[in-house]
Amino acid sequence: MTRQFSAQSLNVQALAESSEPLIESTLLQNMERLRNETRRLQPETDNKTRITWRATADIRDAGAIWLHLQATTTVPLTCQRCMSEVLMPLEVDQMYRFVATEAIAMAEDDAAEEDLLVLTPQFDLLAVLEDELLMALPLVPMHAMCPVEVVMAAGELPASEAAPEKPNPFAVLAQLKVKK
Repeated sequence: MTRQFSAQSLNVQALAESSEPLIESTLLQNMERLRNETRRLQPETDNKTRITWRATADIRDAGAIWLHLQATTTVPLTCQRCMSEVLMPLEVDQMYRFVATEAIAMAEDDAAEEDLLVLTPQFDLLAVLEDELLMALPLVPMHAMCPVEVVMAAGELPASEAAPEKPNPFAVLAQLKVKK
């Protein structure tokens, strides 16, 4: 029997007991914070940008519930070198261990290699997915090779249009000294 799970109100324990993966695809437009960090898209493109993800849960030693979250997508960002659109691939591959309370999570956080989350009856997996994708965004998105010529300074002129070279002020002073 296949159970239906909702990513926005997920019963993680039931997912772990079922041993079934939760595999879905979510539109970028449904993740407001992530959408706000991306380059503004045309409405027809915004409806096509998808985040494909997979969540598997299992019960391990001492009854601990673990969740493995994987996701891939490509989001449009603004290249910080040429200011045109750059499509950036993002990947998430994260393990979580659920604990009973926030106090336990805080106490065990420093020693744990995995991320700790508090087990709630209605866990919002999409919010966690969005957090992970936001953290996966590059600090400075750039093309490997920009498709347009990059101007490196404001008001920079091509070499052919450069201003004539000014005379050296010390050479001018030297000429004045010689004339005396």
